[in-house]
Amino acid sequence: MIEVRELRRSFGPHRVLDGVTFRIEKGESVVIIGRSGSGKSVLLKHLIGLQQPDSGDVLIAGENLRGLSERELIRVRRRFGMLFQGAALFDSLTVAENVAFAFRRDGSLTERVIAERVAEMLEMVDLPGIEDKKPSELSGGMRKRVGLARAIIYRPEIVLYDEPTTGLDPIVADSIDQLILRVRDRIQTTTVVVTHDMRSARRIGQRILMLHDKRIYAAGTPEEIFASADPVVRQFVEGVSNPKEVYF
Repeated sequence: MIEVRELRRSFGPHRVLDGVTFRIEKGESVVIIGRSGSGKSVLLKHLIGLQQPDSGDVLIAGENLRGLSERELIRVRRRFGMLFQGAALFDSLTVAENVAFAFRRDGSLTERVIAERVAEMLEMVDLPGIEDKKPSELSGGMRKRVGLARAIIYRPEIVLYDEPTTGLDPIVADSIDQLILRVRDRIQTTTVVVTHDMRSARRIGQRILMLHDKRIYAAGTPEEIFASADPVVRQFVEGVSNPKEVYF
């Protein structure tokens, strides 16, 4: 479903990705881990065509994104749903208006059908009956769920999650993880999660990819990653800082 080949991306003199290569199969749940600033979110933006690589290729279901026009990229993006780190809800809109935002811009569905689809998605994320609330009335976990409802309303083939449990307490984070798995199973999505929450990585990932030193440094099942003897992998998994490093 997703193939990345020798992807390189720089911002000015700063190289962020340098030869990133991996494959994700249809229906697979893959977690991408790595330290802050390692390029995880930049990589997600390349998968959906929001950024173009300096070199290398990104293929979605065999179609190379390099050289596609904006109109062609919009067509490819219809395969995707994305849950942003802060949910990215519109504060001035109700929950229903947020979830239905893409449908209203499309203009091809009746109000009744839109309302039915919104209710269906809110039921799927365990938030029935909150259509008229505003984002300011919701907890952090509820906003994440509304963001997910909006991401899956088109029943996409691929769902991308950017730090879905950041800022949530462990109990709410676990409920979000369970919801991600439920959505994967109910609408048969390919799931890509960027996180540095290792509990989430273990729960969600069928495979884990570790981004380090601008490329995929390690890859394996959760069991393989958590049992790795590699010092770089162990340091990240255990969350232990290197006393020789100095942070400013």
